[in-house]
Amino acid sequence: MAHIGSATFEETIFRRSWEPDVSGLTVVLFTIALVLIAALLAAAVAGKIARLDGATYPAAFFRAATAFAAVLTLASAVTAALATVLG
Repeated sequence: MAHIGSATFEETIFRRSWEPDVSGLTVVLFTIALVLIAALLAAAVAGKIARLDGATYPAAFFRAATAFAAVLTLASAVTAALATVLG
């Protein structure tokens, strides 16, 4: 069934772009949230393991803070490397 001046239903369906309508800001905000959740999870696990190992609360907190900072540092290094490669 051909329509004058317009594409058929099948042509419209198969030609349609299926890219999601997501802005760059949305991707950046979701990525930041994901990195912060991963950093907090790593810090919580490091603090819990330190306490199970017999560390005092200040020492466990220090280990948790170190793990949090390490995850953020790794994320920033990966971001810098990707920015360099993708230009």
